Amino acid sequence: MKARHQRVLLALGWYDYRVHLGIERYAQEHGWSLSTNLAREHVIPWGWDGDGILAWLGAGDDLARFVWSARKPTVDFSLRRPQFHCARVLEDHADAARLAAGHLLARPLQSHFFYSDTANWAYDERGTAFVAELRRAGRPCQWLRRHQSPDFRPGRGEWQRRRQWLGQALRAAAKPAGVLAANDQHALEVLEACELAGLAVPDEVAIVGIGNYLLAPDAMRTPISSVDTNLEWLGYRGAATLDALMRGGRVPARPERIPARTLVVRKSSDLLAVQHQGVARALRFIREHALKPIAVEDVARAAALSRRGLHLAFQQHVGRPPGEEIRRVRLEAAKRQLAGTADKIETIGLNCGYQSLNSFCVAFKQATGLAPGEFRRQATGVA
Repeated sequence: MKARHQRVLLALGWYDYRVHLGIERYAQEHGWSLSTNLAREHVIPWGWDGDGILAWLGAGDDLARFVWSARKPTVDFSLRRPQFHCARVLEDHADAARLAAGHLLARPLQSHFFYSDTANWAYDERGTAFVAELRRAGRPCQWLRRHQSPDFRPGRGEWQRRRQWLGQALRAAAKPAGVLAANDQHALEVLEACELAGLAVPDEVAIVGIGNYLLAPDAMRTPISSVDTNLEWLGYRGAATLDALMRGGRVPARPERIPARTLVVRKSSDLLAVQHQGVARALRFIREHALKPIAVEDVARAAALSRRGLHLAFQQHVGRPPGEEIRRVRLEAAKRQLAGTADKIETIGLNCGYQSLNSFCVAFKQATGLAPGEFRRQATGVA
């Protein structure tokens, strides 16, 4: 008798094609029958009677009522409805914010801001982690909450008022300033506010978004740097979690968090804004080549400085030696590949500039206190 395909419904109140891609990849690997009509037609399929649901609850009460009434194994990609008892696989919003904080802390900025425009659990997690990370580094951070400002009024005129309000706050800030926006659309608002206020980006204001989902970001005059939150892996892990539930597994006690994949650096926060041109050249070289087997001598040549001159300039303008910066970039890349891919550990080490599995494992354990495999298990729950 031919095995029956599991029938799974996508009930994504918030849709991103990358989540869909991850789900689709898992579905193809495991012979699922995937129902995606809701994503295309936005019509709730009352009466659907399949095996499991992958949901993003938060868009509306009707969708939540439908998922609740279906009484099927369910994985939710959101924490907006915590009263709904189901498995959850979530973006690690705090990790994304810390990644952005590390990027901005590597620049000689005089002030820092987080910008959001509504009360939202994901924005709150991002903002809280960003402010905390900066304070740990001894840097104050102001949270710009548009929805709490006295002149906030939804509707006509808010588009202009919002940009004027942002521009006023950033004009008054010590320069250069750094802004992490709650998402990429917010980052675009900050960019537009800077343009209207006559503030140069990135020289006076460096901007980073979260999501990496702006259409054709490199077609913009000032492309926006953004954290890639690894949505394809989020979808894949959500599907794997649902598979376990459909096979009789229990709902996990805690949500699984998916670490951010990387920060895609574009002009809006380009490290060339560092005033020392040799250091700026060195940072760009490290950013572009750290995952290759480069050494400090290669960085010094790219910076047109002696090795000692490079070391002194780095200590003054970056706060750490160039060799440490190479190691930092490599280790961050390795952490994200360990947490966000199923690649072999040896492959990840080679991809991140290490000459052998042994040299990668030694360096990783010295920096983190964990072997790469242990780090992966803690980050994903998967060996």
